[in-house]
Amino acid sequence: MLSQAMNVLHMHQKVTLMVNRYEIFADQGGEPGQLVAFVEQKRMAFKEQVTIYTDSSKSQVLAGFRARKVIDLGSGYDVTDGDGRSIGHFRKDFGKSLMNSTWHLDVPGAPTATGSERNAGLAILRRLWGFIPLVNNIPVPFRYHFDYVRNGQPVFSVDKKTWVRDHYLVQVADPYIDRRVVIAQAVATDALQSR
Repeated sequence: MLSQAMNVLHMHQKVTLMVNRYEIFADQGGEPGQLVAFVEQKRMAFKEQVTIYTDSSKSQVLAGFRARKVIDLGSGYDVTDGDGRSIGHFRKDFGKSLMNSTWHLDVPGAPTATGSERNAGLAILRRLWGFIPLVNNIPVPFRYHFDYVRNGQPVFSVDKKTWVRDHYLVQVADPYIDRRVVIAQAVATDALQSR
């Protein structure tokens, strides 16, 4: 089981032809340590469903998330534990995301946490990048950072640490939030960014 004491996680993404692969590591002195979660997200899936495993053998499910509807940009995603029980829900705020990607995260027993890009100027620059001919198919060469807050208090952050490769540092400030929900939202923050 994923420890609630893990306040820093490292997430590395590797893009392949058919899947986006994510490896999430516990922190070990500021560097990636033990692998604690493994994800393979199918690209171009009609209805998004992502399974989070405990390791690359994919023999034990840690958590997962699934789109509530096929085509509804605001309907959201249900987060479940390894047995399929609900442990949270998140959705992208389509209206606010036109200028600055914004997510809303709900977990049982707590008010909604909202995550958005820390740098509004960079958020707009990333959008403009997509409109430049020939360059729009090149991955965005900007580092972006998301801060999730609840009632003005930090819950967790997702910081892209590298320019070319997708390596992220996930820092958890709320000691009570389920780390499986944090991992699901961190993966979604990257995987569903362009939607």
